[in-house]
Amino acid sequence: MLSRIAESLFWIGRYVERADNTARLLDVHLNVLLEDPWVDEPSANASLLAVMNCQFEEPVSRTDVLRQLAFDSDSASSIAGTLGAARENARRAREVISTEVWESLNITRMDLRRWNRASQPHEYFVWVRERAAVVWGLSSATTSRDDAWHFMELGRSLERADMIARLLMTRNLEGTTGPNWTTLLRTCSAHEAYLRTVRALVTEERAAEFLLIDRLFPRSIAYNLDRAETVLGQIEGAESNRALAGRARLALGRARTNLEYSPVREILDDLVPQMQEVQRACATASDLIRDRYFLPAATVTWNQEAL
Repeated sequence: MLSRIAESLFWIGRYVERADNTARLLDVHLNVLLEDPWVDEPSANASLLAVMNCQFEEPVSRTDVLRQLAFDSDSASSIAGTLGAARENARRAREVISTEVWESLNITRMDLRRWNRASQPHEYFVWVRERAAVVWGLSSATTSRDDAWHFMELGRSLERADMIARLLMTRNLEGTTGPNWTTLLRTCSAHEAYLRTVRALVTEERAAEFLLIDRLFPRSIAYNLDRAETVLGQIEGAESNRALAGRARLALGRARTNLEYSPVREILDDLVPQMQEVQRACATASDLIRDRYFLPAATVTWNQEAL
């Protein structure tokens, strides 16, 4: 597979997943602002933008948060920006993705025009989550389990682990008491799965353990770190331990085992640094994957002698 195609597939996976999880994160944030009468809204908004690595000038209003994270089509952190970028990468990889996946991304990008800052945010977030589910459903049903699938799955797994870590960090947003664990489970579409697995009422430690290290639930952090490790091994084959991909797997494996073998209470008492460590592992793996499989950022300038 050409490296430019592999890179586009990887970023389709990341961008669609980023749009989905940003919608989930914003939905829970706005609900906290509505439900908590004592919330310090400017501090909470600024803290959320910091979690998402966005630049801002204080005071930060709710409108500023929605503009930067929901409707700004030029921002790689916003829902509109990531869906547009996913469509552009699909155009570049048109020769290997199915017609159904291409059409779903193209339609999603065109339908963004009917949403603006005057729209009802909750309805917008529901629409984004539904469109992401359509893309993943069609991709799963129409893509052979070859390298094209592997690179999309790799991008999705890394992005999901990173974004779930950011979502859990909202428990400690400055100026709020943070969403409760039932809300976080519902936001991750995990509440019913939690009840079936744990068969007990939601408690802080049990809910945190489920979202952090459950090996069967596809939105837990450990599941996605392990999935990314597995996919890297499938892409690289027997040579993985002697390549940059082996170092990427090592970074992900360290982050996963740190969560799996640390007491949950210890993680909760140090939640923000622990989630930042997961983010760093995902960023390190992404950089190593880029260096191993994708073209360098600088383009090659041909001259007459080279030709």
